[in-house]
Amino acid sequence: MKIICIGRNYADHAKEMKSELPTTPIFFLKPDTAYLKPGEPFYYPSFTKDLHYECELVVKLCKVGKNISEKFAHKYYKEIGLGIDFTARDLQEQCKAKGLPWEIAKAFEHSAPISKDFIQKEDLNWDQLQFTLKKNDEIVQVGYTKDMIFKVDQIIAYVSQFMTLKTGDLIYTGTPAGVGPVKIGDKLSGFINEKQMFHLEIK
Repeated sequence: MKIICIGRNYADHAKEMKSELPTTPIFFLKPDTAYLKPGEPFYYPSFTKDLHYECELVVKLCKVGKNISEKFAHKYYKEIGLGIDFTARDLQEQCKAKGLPWEIAKAFEHSAPISKDFIQKEDLNWDQLQFTLKKNDEIVQVGYTKDMIFKVDQIIAYVSQFMTLKTGDLIYTGTPAGVGPVKIGDKLSGFINEKQMFHLEIK
């Protein structure tokens, strides 16, 4: 199982990170050890002092494919979930400043919590979908699929040029503006429309 993460897929988030808008999807990988089982607590890692949440819609792939045409990409996923791409922002900035890869800031253990439940895509109006993250019951992120720079079918077609996509692979589709730090004791709750998808405590 691969965890494929899309960067800078919302213009407002790219602006808050002072990054240029991409002309093609930007992606990176997290290993399967980044997966955090639903319902388990997240323990604040000792190697960072600036851990940030990034709430994202997650697509679960249901077929194997390579070099997938965009017009057929919709056949490769049926379910939509919600997750967090945890980022050690201080380590990421250090790596960026030195021109180094920054997997240590993104791919660490349990850096990819995900909802227990997934929603069938035919039960959702994909073009009007809203997702929300609350930190300690305060809304900190609100995202809309209509604001994605690259839609899911475009992402699948693009990534599949470079690697085979397999059943069970997860695509984190990018985060909207509003990312920020967490501390021990914080509680994060994620919603698709009005449905709560996960509740996570930082320990």
